[in-house]
Amino acid sequence: MMKFRFRRGGHDPQRDRIKQELFAFNKTVEHGFPNQPSSLAYDPKLRIMAVGTKSGAVKIYGAPGVEFTGLHRETATVTQMHFLPGQGRLLSLLDDNTLHLWEIYHKDGCSHLEEIHSFALPGRPGFDSANSPPSIARVTVILLKSACDVACLGTEGGGVYFLELSGLTLLEDKALFQDEILQSVPDDYRCGKALGPVESLQEHPQDPSKILIGYSRGLVVVWDEIARKVDHLFLGNQLESLTWERSGKTVVSSHSDGGYMVWSLNSSSQKTLQPLLSTIPYGPFPCKAINKILWRTCESGSHFIIFSGGMPRASYGDRHCVSVLQGQTLVTLDFTSRVIDFFTVHNTEAAEGEFDNPRALVVLVEEELVVIDLQTPGWPTVPAPYLAPLHSSAITCSYHISNVPLKLWERIISAGEQQNPQLSSVNWPIDGGKNLAQEPTQRGFLLTGHEDGTVRFWDASGVSLKPLYKLGTANIFQTDCEHNDSLNQAEEEWPPFRKVGCFDPYSDDPRLGIQKIALCKYTARMVVAGTAGQVLVMELSDEKSEHAISVATLDLLQDREGFTWKGHDRLAPKNGTIAFTPGFQPSILVQCLPPAAVTAVTLHSEWNLVAFGTSHGFGLFDYYRRNPVLARCTLHPNDSLAMEGPLSRVKSLKKSLRQSFRRIRKSRVSGKKRVPTSSPSSKVQEANAQLAEQAGPPEVEMTPVQRRIEPRSADDSLSGVVRCLYFADTFLRDATHHGPTMWAGTNSGSVFAYALEVPSQEKFSERAVEAVLGKEIQLMHRAPVVSIAVLDGRGNPLPEPYEVSRDLAKAPDMQGSHSVLISSEEQFKVFTLPKVSAKTKFKLTAHEGCRVRKVALVSFASAACEDYAEHGLVCLTNLGDIHIFSVPGLRPQVHYDCIRKEDISGIASCVFTKHGQGFYLISPSEFERFSLSARNITEPLCYLELTRRHDGTCLG
Repeated sequence: MMKFRFRRGGHDPQRDRIKQELFAFNKTVEHGFPNQPSSLAYDPKLRIMAVGTKSGAVKIYGAPGVEFTGLHRETATVTQMHFLPGQGRLLSLLDDNTLHLWEIYHKDGCSHLEEIHSFALPGRPGFDSANSPPSIARVTVILLKSACDVACLGTEGGGVYFLELSGLTLLEDKALFQDEILQSVPDDYRCGKALGPVESLQEHPQDPSKILIGYSRGLVVVWDEIARKVDHLFLGNQLESLTWERSGKTVVSSHSDGGYMVWSLNSSSQKTLQPLLSTIPYGPFPCKAINKILWRTCESGSHFIIFSGGMPRASYGDRHCVSVLQGQTLVTLDFTSRVIDFFTVHNTEAAEGEFDNPRALVVLVEEELVVIDLQTPGWPTVPAPYLAPLHSSAITCSYHISNVPLKLWERIISAGEQQNPQLSSVNWPIDGGKNLAQEPTQRGFLLTGHEDGTVRFWDASGVSLKPLYKLGTANIFQTDCEHNDSLNQAEEEWPPFRKVGCFDPYSDDPRLGIQKIALCKYTARMVVAGTAGQVLVMELSDEKSEHAISVATLDLLQDREGFTWKGHDRLAPKNGTIAFTPGFQPSILVQCLPPAAVTAVTLHSEWNLVAFGTSHGFGLFDYYRRNPVLARCTLHPNDSLAMEGPLSRVKSLKKSLRQSFRRIRKSRVSGKKRVPTSSPSSKVQEANAQLAEQAGPPEVEMTPVQRRIEPRSADDSLSGVVRCLYFADTFLRDATHHGPTMWAGTNSGSVFAYALEVPSQEKFSERAVEAVLGKEIQLMHRAPVVSIAVLDGRGNPLPEPYEVSRDLAKAPDMQGSHSVLISSEEQFKVFTLPKVSAKTKFKLTAHEGCRVRKVALVSFASAACEDYAEHGLVCLTNLGDIHIFSVPGLRPQVHYDCIRKEDISGIASCVFTKHGQGFYLISPSEFERFSLSARNITEPLCYLELTRRHDGTCLG
């Protein structure tokens, strides 16, 4: 001890170096669909796309793995974005009326995104700024000239300003105001009224000196910049948008009455033109406005007209639609969220011919991105390699699997491909840039459980989180409201709706929600547990099948008197045989009674056992013999809240008051100021209830800090919630004989350890599994037990089932004495086995003043030494901090700020991987990926070939 006491600061330089080689914190990539998108842009030369959001984020995507993210300094909505084609530059407009120029630059062989200029348009010269409305200079529309040197800014006041792009400087002498336009307008059209805001600006496709300007009131003019005169004008009704036909001989305008007009510019001698065609596609009854329209020519036949909106106001005014019309073929693409913007991927260069020949239609809606293949008959959807809506139904839980065997990987991909035969097989059209990241060294699955009873499998090996397979469980049950799709209409119905996209926020029945998932990657066996106490044991099959599901019930109350379940009913399984597609197919349904949400689940496929827990107790089930092994009630007599259930509306006023007074009394004693909690992702999550009194961070610092670790009352509500379950082959009865064990930890700090008698492989069918209570541990401070793990004689965590027998992990040391690491919300403690005497402990609460939320044992590989690795205990607290401790010594190594302490849903959703990475939800639709390992980092490394001169203009 003395040699450390006098060392300066107690530092070991060699250990510090090792720590730098093992640990490093990086937020690496955001997976999923951007939250609240507000604008869209496309660069046809570089084949990259940008999405802007309401929080001021700019995200650029190319080929899978090619991603850039930028964030405006102002938290303002990105209302418009425009690429300078081929240059890797992007102009963005925020709703605070500021313009920002972004640039992709190269550094260390990779491309990066940064903001280089910003600009705010001043008020109109000559106006008294004190009396003129502030919106008169608000930018409504932007046109980037094809030479990439000037941007034209249409404003709410009807003026058009010209901005030199290289430095964002205003060309004041070129500004065009309404009074100059009005000189060319017929007298009867003027009648003292203003033309309204500029709604659209479009450059002539063949003559860059001419601009099409559309005003809100309906006037459209072709303006000659060089001669400063009006070439043509069209007098339409209230205008929404304009588009040129490729040759510049035709203009299409869309209007607020749900109609569009086609104008020909061939009769160049005439100044005031009449429309060739004026139609309201979904008339004759009043229709909503057509917000945007595109005209695309096609070599193989009729042109495409693509527009958003225009629905009959009374019948379908609430539908979000984009219509695609080619000749006699009309499809009304029906989305479940609002259309933000759309574009087509088509020929833009003169060298590519005189036709647009659109290949794909890309539609950004509020909750997803949908790409339609326009070259394949039937116009099918193109599957997206990224930007998939994680939240197509609200996420209720997450689960990560590292080092997925190739055989399982291929079987899952095959099952996913067979689910969607109607999808297009064409390549992803937005494929710009090069992904420089190395091929992932291992395959990883991220599984998400959802409110509608689905489990989705994602490829989490690299930067792009790609959807692979969707497992549904709703078809097993008779739900409250069987899903009737009102969109499956007869073909002759009008409009011809086609439902597209997969965002569906409405769950048939909240009881279907998935709460816990466990998967054995070696036997392809899976357990999925839900909100109504349903535990499904599943097997992966490569073939379709029809079979009935075995149903078993397990009463966790064991006829205990005085308790009445007041929550939701169990889900009724369907009778008879059920048809299943290739993929995971359920073989057994184990129903917990009462049907409370499952709070913990674990699977041991070598022993054919599954354990599960709820707020009432835990059960053990032998799925090979299909019979229960054990049911244990963990309820305390005063634990009345556990009888309510998360979906119950039956509340006793007297009970509520009694609990309120008890809380007030307790908070006065401990000096805490409690903060109300909000739901992480779904109102049906029982996690909210079981963490209710702990979720909010304390707002008032307390002295002394140690008072935080006061023992909790045994009659705390939900004290019986089973928080963790764990199987281990270890020493429980004596120090010479090891064998199968099961461990359970509860909300009140109780740990139950059972010795299991598991027959050998040959005798599975002959003998039943038996469970005998071996140890019962009560933590002194009654803090909820978050995790249990057994460490072998070398202090390493025990391998997973089948890992050793398949030579995928080192055999555990069964010679030395084992120990058990029990992590509670307040401390970590290592006990020796089989005696269960305390060996080491670390009181996190006493030192840091926080509570443990998530724990994982992680292998950290050295970045400097190929074959050196250490196991660490990683812990996330309710303050959003991550702490890493050595195992089994529990010495603090490093600690990082990861998640804002106010972000309760982010903390609740966090999941760690076995090799030092993690995921947490930063919005309902996005995971933030982070790395704690200096060696194991997954981040976008990409390169974009740019055609940019030093003066900033395009190369011709």
